[in-house]
Amino acid sequence: MPSPDRTPRFCRYCGSQTTLRIPDGDHLLRQVCDHCDTIHYDNPRIVVGCVPEHEGKILICRRAIEPRRGYWTVPAGFMENGETLEAGAARECFEEAEARVDILSLLAVINIPEAHQVHVFFRARLTDGRYGVGPESLESMLVPEEQLPWADIAFPSTEFALRRFLADRANGARGTHLTALPRRGG
Repeated sequence: MPSPDRTPRFCRYCGSQTTLRIPDGDHLLRQVCDHCDTIHYDNPRIVVGCVPEHEGKILICRRAIEPRRGYWTVPAGFMENGETLEAGAARECFEEAEARVDILSLLAVINIPEAHQVHVFFRARLTDGRYGVGPESLESMLVPEEQLPWADIAFPSTEFALRRFLADRANGARGTHLTALPRRGG
């Protein structure tokens, strides 16, 4: 397990400095407020995305931001507070590719412990076939399976989701796939 961040922090409730220690009843190091004893948990972040399909083609986006600027991905990004997994995946698709989608079913859950992240991908269908280029993308396009740029896929989780999507589609299945992958590319 990665070592916790030992940078001094301040309590979001009272503003006092926190100390890295194991709180009573716990077994892991946590940032604990020296004044009000609030425990500040640092939990994994959730990335949500989808594999949008239209007439047998898959919508992909070339990243305009780091990490992995210039590489290809499916629309995905960090989940926001107050939204469901499905709503987050649909929002990311609209933000990155100006595409509206119907979220169909859960495709993959990918643990990335090194990055403190969990990636969740859904199968999706473009509602009207329209798409564009959002501010986090350099370009977007609908591609048939044989034209997917495998050598330029941004993240292992994206590749995993795409490969499972295509295998399921070829077999007429709609499985849910679970794995853990190493971090790559920042």
